[in-house]
Amino acid sequence: MVLLMARHGLRVTEAIDLRWSQIDFSKGHLHVMRLKNGIDSVQPIQGDELRALRELKRSQEPQSAFVFTSERAGPMTRSIVAKMIEAAGNRAGLPHCHPHQLRHTTGHLLADAGHDTRRLQLWLGHSDIKHTAAYSQLSARPFKDFWR
Repeated sequence: MVLLMARHGLRVTEAIDLRWSQIDFSKGHLHVMRLKNGIDSVQPIQGDELRALRELKRSQEPQSAFVFTSERAGPMTRSIVAKMIEAAGNRAGLPHCHPHQLRHTTGHLLADAGHDTRRLQLWLGHSDIKHTAAYSQLSARPFKDFWR
């Protein structure tokens, strides 16, 4: 769950609502359904994500329509995910971690990798580019060769 949230900039509710029908294993695509009037998209899934998702699907008992389930085979709750992220952060020595930080990490990493703001907007599903611009403004990459 954490890998998909970080790679695809999923909000916690988008992650817990994720269904197997949104994953095309043959093409390696994730159909991202955005909240908050966001822009839905189809995004490529990397090999490590595909392997983890296949393993999760094989091990899921009983089978569920939801990708991420609780111990009772229902969808996870926001509070379970928040506790999971907080615990992972504590183990890594990062206090006060919350799920939305993964979405922000996605934006910052992609902006710092040089992706333009419009493409970043589509990846994150922002309906208004103003919300995306902050990631690009905080990246030092555009200034890398200013004095060369």
